[in-house]
Amino acid sequence: MPIRQLSETMINQIAAGEVIERPASVVKELVENALDAGASRVEVVTAGGGLSLIRVTDDGSGIPEKELSLAVARHCTSKLSDDIHDIRSLGFRGEALPSIGSVSRLSIRSRTASGDGAAEIGIEGGRVSAVKPAAANRGTTVEVRDLFFATPARLKFMKGERAESSATSDVVKRIAIAFPAVRFTLAGSDRSTLELPATSDTPEGRLARVAQVMGKDFPDNAIPIDAMRDGVHLAGHVSIPSYTRANALQQYAYVNGRPVRDKLIAGAIRGAFADVLPRDRHAVTVLFLSLDPATVDVNVHPAKADVRFRDPGLVRGLIVGAIREALAGAGIRAATTGAAGMMAAFRPGAAPYSHPGPANGHRSYEAAYRASGFSGFDPSRSPQRPLDMGEARAARGGFGENDQAAFDTGPLASADARAGISEPAEALLGMVLGAARAQVHENYIVAQTRDSLIIVDQHAAHERLVYEALKNALNSRAVPSQMLLLPEIVDLPEEDAERLAMHAETLAKFGLGLERFGPGAVAVRETPSMLGETNVQPLVRDLADEIADNDTVETLKERLHKIAATMACHGSVRSGRLLKAEEMNALLRQMEATPGSGTCNHGRPTYIELKLADIERLFGRR
Repeated sequence: MPIRQLSETMINQIAAGEVIERPASVVKELVENALDAGASRVEVVTAGGGLSLIRVTDDGSGIPEKELSLAVARHCTSKLSDDIHDIRSLGFRGEALPSIGSVSRLSIRSRTASGDGAAEIGIEGGRVSAVKPAAANRGTTVEVRDLFFATPARLKFMKGERAESSATSDVVKRIAIAFPAVRFTLAGSDRSTLELPATSDTPEGRLARVAQVMGKDFPDNAIPIDAMRDGVHLAGHVSIPSYTRANALQQYAYVNGRPVRDKLIAGAIRGAFADVLPRDRHAVTVLFLSLDPATVDVNVHPAKADVRFRDPGLVRGLIVGAIREALAGAGIRAATTGAAGMMAAFRPGAAPYSHPGPANGHRSYEAAYRASGFSGFDPSRSPQRPLDMGEARAARGGFGENDQAAFDTGPLASADARAGISEPAEALLGMVLGAARAQVHENYIVAQTRDSLIIVDQHAAHERLVYEALKNALNSRAVPSQMLLLPEIVDLPEEDAERLAMHAETLAKFGLGLERFGPGAVAVRETPSMLGETNVQPLVRDLADEIADNDTVETLKERLHKIAATMACHGSVRSGRLLKAEEMNALLRQMEATPGSGTCNHGRPTYIELKLADIERLFGRR
């Protein structure tokens, strides 16, 4: 087949295959155009999951009538200067509108602030119609109908209407977080209306917008982030370790205001929370990176979803360091969702309708009622009747010990040890974890503050304390190493061997001694003593892969920390050990002074706090 020039329609359809993956991709491109036009209000309407209809209306600057035909032409844009590295807008390629028009029925109606009237242009399957007058307010309305009608094969790969609607909602929410001063509305026959009122472009306003998108629980369980290093600024919020999700969908990252899904940022977040989260849980984060546009390449993906940093090690180090510093500085905090779950567990359930006895849902009362021998309702025996003391004593014999015996279940197991008979010192009540009052079931410490009740898992809490002490010992001095009787030779690609040699000094601090051994190989002479007998070959290859990806040696550090975590688990206070009052209070004070003590090494919470106001609600006092 001879080489030939493709038609303009075919070129645009190929570009649409890269840029327009699904209806959510169309919404993303159109909303970004609206924001680049300075809109303060963006309204999105969809139908049929976005396949039948997508309409985006804004109150931005609008498009002059004479420029409408250029707006739908390929590689025409008002957002790009002569320097491709100085990109300060969300869009810049000039491909979105012609690509969308080549696979759908597209119409654009726009009016500028200084224009006498609006103008409209349409594209159907790549065929552009003439510009004509129209009626509209200031701003632009872009309407997309019958998406992918010109490429029916693409329709076969679309998911259900609900899935496409959900993807569109996620796109709008993700963009809305970065623009809190803009009002967003998402509506349509295929969804419930989503309204995000405008707040302000301040830290408080941004947090208020995050609460609109992620729920009101997040601000109560979030820690602010604000760090700067070598011209890169990081701001935002991360969740406390005890507030997590089952997936990473609520990890939002922005680079110069652009929402991205970057594996480097995701890996940095995962590394920062590695010590405090369970393996199958994920932190909730909203992070904003601001840096010189010349130091980040946003032109590496057609949909602009990925970015490439000039110095990825700097960015990763900033994220990991800032999050860990914020977690350490936040002190000890429990997630508010834990108290909510605790209240739900405490709240008494409704008794069965056929229950003839006390209707409070407690098993002890039910057992007592059955033991008393009642078979049905007897008004004379009703606890609500007026009590005649003489008759009662005569009939029951003294104080009714026989009936009371039904409630006697033996020695109470509610407190295996008590912190003391006297009231706790006022100073202890003012501490974060308060004063220890009792130990229940030989594992849980019950503490009291001025306005709350706290339950501490003594084993999990002490496990975290021992682990942090071991980590500090590892970080404060070089890790002891053991000399191998015979050096282990590891064959690697030349570039991997060179990377390892460049990081040899850092690896030596963690007890791994290696050096170059000819082309494409390294010789390992020492390994960390903590690892015992270890398989050197996969360890070195994993390190080489990590250095290639992130320019770090975290793999070795994580293995050492994993050993430390195991040692901490076996060396901590065991469940079932009775503690004295002094020991319980000492444990609480250590927890208050130790960063990250709100969760154990496995990511489970070490304590739960229930506010006095919540307890009063349980008893109907509020």
